[in-house]
Amino acid sequence: MHFDIWTTGIATVPVECLILGVFEEGELTEEARAVDAASGGRIGALLARGDLSGKIGETLLVTDLTGTKATRALLTGLGPKKNFARRAWRRALSAALTAVARTRIASVALAVTRPGAKELDDYYLGRAAAELTGATLYQVNDLKTGKKPKAAALDTVLAGPVRRAGAAAARRGLAHGSAVAYAMRVQRDMANLPSNVCTPSYIAEQARAIAKGVPTLKVQVLDHAALKREKMGCFLAVTQGSEEPAKFIIMEHRHSKSAATVVLVGKGITFDTGGISLKDPGAMDEMKYDMSGAAAVIAAVGLAAELRLRLNVVGLVASCENMPSGKAIKPGDIVTSASGQTVEILNTDAEGRLILCDALHYARRYKPAAVIDIATLTGACVIALGAHHTGVMSNDDALAREIISAGLRADDRAWQLPVTEEYAEQLKSNFADFANIGGREAGAITAAAYLAKFTQGMKWAHLDIAGTAYVGGAHKGSTGRPSPLLADFLIHRAGR
Repeated sequence: MHFDIWTTGIATVPVECLILGVFEEGELTEEARAVDAASGGRIGALLARGDLSGKIGETLLVTDLTGTKATRALLTGLGPKKNFARRAWRRALSAALTAVARTRIASVALAVTRPGAKELDDYYLGRAAAELTGATLYQVNDLKTGKKPKAAALDTVLAGPVRRAGAAAARRGLAHGSAVAYAMRVQRDMANLPSNVCTPSYIAEQARAIAKGVPTLKVQVLDHAALKREKMGCFLAVTQGSEEPAKFIIMEHRHSKSAATVVLVGKGITFDTGGISLKDPGAMDEMKYDMSGAAAVIAAVGLAAELRLRLNVVGLVASCENMPSGKAIKPGDIVTSASGQTVEILNTDAEGRLILCDALHYARRYKPAAVIDIATLTGACVIALGAHHTGVMSNDDALAREIISAGLRADDRAWQLPVTEEYAEQLKSNFADFANIGGREAGAITAAAYLAKFTQGMKWAHLDIAGTAYVGGAHKGSTGRPSPLLADFLIHRAGR
């Protein structure tokens, strides 16, 4: 895919198709008016007879366009002018790119008037254009034996209008957006695969493949024997019911000895039956997505290396299956974590926090400036926030605000939930230092309160992506979230 910008003279841009915006009130944007004038009022006439209402998501392809280098224009609805903002712009552009992908059009110029510069500056214009193009053209890596649908013909996208003074920023945005789109594809490809393909060993192979030939990127994989040496008792307890070997994957993007280190920790449960605390059969197939946090971490470290970010970024992925068997952990068992703290297992389906706690303890050796764990951790977070916001819980409010700001910029939104000391009271145990669950109330928060017990002295945040990492039902599949949020967080951190 080739990305670039256009600056002035929309009618002279040498592409096959122009993407133009139309407001719900029937008002043309500045670029659309210029094309309308050049074509002798062709677009205005179509709107006058009601061919396009201007609602967001609605598109209309205009063929045999005259007066411009392009022979076609794709009109996309922007919704009401008074409500036009960044999210409306993104939705309109996504709808337009989806429509273009169904055609044999190979080159387009994006000429959709954008909101004010504070909402969508030149950098974010370029970044959004490349990211949305990648997300729109993504094809699910299914294992069907029938004829595959043809890939979209689209191979050139010009973003604009961009002032000449903003050209460098826009092109930087295009490069970053391409990297974000690739990171989302990495995450989605892994998460969409079935668990008999995407095993812990497969995830380790993907990490090695991403690092191959990248001098700043190093990968190490710890096996069962190494996990024993590291005394990761909680992690080992989860994996003991499975025949599939567990893997602890360490990815390191090293910029320099003096650079700050950010550690990302990913939950990599490649299939979650719930263990002895067996889940209901309905939608259990979706538990193949329980490694989405791991995939997001691998993608984010790869992005940091690709963009040569001025940060040291470490990815720690704890990956295994959670299966019921004669060897599986049982409710009432007590296990010892790598930190030395003991945990009473009250529910084997609360396994994500068990593998994460040992990974969080491992993170200490890097003396990190920040630690962020990413996990499809609780159904309770889905009840609280639905599929719209990722849950953020942190022992450092400044870090939480930094993550939330990154989500707003990336249009991959997150919302902070409290994780104050009262919630830890729900984890009290008669027989161990604490239990692995705290009851039904505030389930997403008590899960974070459990993880917080392993993060003392570190600036830490927990992202619960159970509601945002995938969609279920007839259109089930990975969304690629929170890769855009993580990318924006790392890019801004590096920019300091």
